[in-house]
Formats: sequence, structure tokens, C-alpha cells
Amino acid sequence: MAGLDHSLLLGLALAALFAGFIDAVVGGGGLIQIPALFNALPQELPATLFGTNKFSSVFGTSNAAWRYARRVEMPWRTTLPAALAAFACSYLGAMAVAWLPPAMLRPLILLLLIGAAAYTFGRRDFGALHQPQHQGRREFAYALLLGGAIGFYDGFFGPGTGSFLIFLFVRFFGFDFLHASAASKVVNVSTNLAALAFFIPHGHFLPLLAVLMAVCNILGSFLGTHLALRHGSGFVRKVFLCVVSLFIIKFAHDTFV
Repeated sequence: MAGLDHSLLLGLALAALFAGFIDAVVGGGGLIQIPALFNALPQELPATLFGTNKFSSVFGTSNAAWRYARRVEMPWRTTLPAALAAFACSYLGAMAVAWLPPAMLRPLILLLLIGAAAYTFGRRDFGALHQPQHQGRREFAYALLLGGAIGFYDGFFGPGTGSFLIFLFVRFFGFDFLHASAASKVVNVSTNLAALAFFIPHGHFLPLLAVLMAVCNILGSFLGTHLALRHGSGFVRKVFLCVVSLFIIKFAHDTFV
């Protein structure tokens, strides 16, 4: 941090604040924090910047998960198996980076984002009611599959993980957007911890900067969860559609421009 001037530190702090807010509501804070880190610190190794981002975001996401758990009846029977599978598979995803370039995924992710947005736009009642489905063994199996797939994606590539989780919890488990957002935070915490289990022992993070950004990320998550809990699923749905639309624009630009 000694080599950063005050304007860069302020910019990174504000990026972490906004990322914490967005992540607490619908996920996707990494698409704010990661570009900010790469722009501010182009001389650092990518692994160091990813580790700093994960260290920062895990505190904001954990705070959001805790606040949701206090106010929302958490669907633990679905969430915990998904979180455990995500933790394990995020390690596999990180290993896969060595033999398959993440850029190859961009066209597929773009198509998935467009599909998720179109499906949500087309069904106005999508995620409005909390009607959990697939009780028993089927719920457990679906949770493992969903958590494993998203965990692998987060370890391998990452951007938009929280938003994909919310969509999948609504689509496959009948959650409303508020409960889906709450559940997604628990799964996201597990994938972040799995990544940090690699980054921290290998020294791939900037401790002082990571702590500063973590504090700002927590402040943003307080605001995001407050608004989500106050305004409910309708608010989360609107933010989800806005964020996914921005994701589509960014992924299209990165893929074709």
C-alpha cells in the first residue's frame, strides 16, 4: 500500500464498497473489484490480485449471509449440501485452469446469461413466491449437482457466480428471489474460502490492501442486505435483471470486441 497514492486507494475502497453492495443483493461484485484492482496495480501478478479480491469479498459475503440468516428462514437442507459440493469442486475448477483457458468459456457464459435474463423477463411471477420444491433425496441430489457445478465454475472462471446461483435456486428449487439471494451467499462463502485456502498459503494477496477493501466490502454488504430485506423479492428481482443485463454487455464486449 505504500506505493499507492491516495486517489488509487480511494478508488479501490469505493470499488469494494459498491462491490459489497451489489454482491449482497444479487452477486457479481467481482466484476467491479477485479477490474479496479487490475487497473490500479498492473504490475502485480494476477494471482495476487485475485487473492486480494477473494480476501476482501469473503468478509462482505459472510456478513451478508449472517444478516440474511438472522431475518430470513434459511433453506439449510438445500444450502449446506450445495455449499459443501461447491467448496470441493471450486478446487477442481482452479486445477482445470492449467489445461483449459478460461477465455474459451466466454461465449457459453454469454449465452447462459442471455437465457437467464430472457427467462426472468418473460415470466413476471418468476421468483415472486417462495414455494420450495424437491423435498428429501431429490433435493439433496439437486443441491449437490448445483453446488458442484457452480463451485467448479467459480474456481475456474468466477464472474457472475452469485447471480447464477440466485437464478438456479429460483428455477430449480422454487425459492423466491430473497431466499435465493440468502442461500447463494452461503454457497459463495464456501467457494471463496476454498480459493483462499490456496491463495493465502502461497502469499497471493496484499494483506493491508485486502483488509482495507474488506472493511469497505462489509459496509457495502450492510447497505445491500438492508435494502434487500426491507424491500423483499421484488427489489432483488429488479437488481438481478439490471446486473445480469450489464453482465451481458460486458461479456459481449470482451468476447467480440
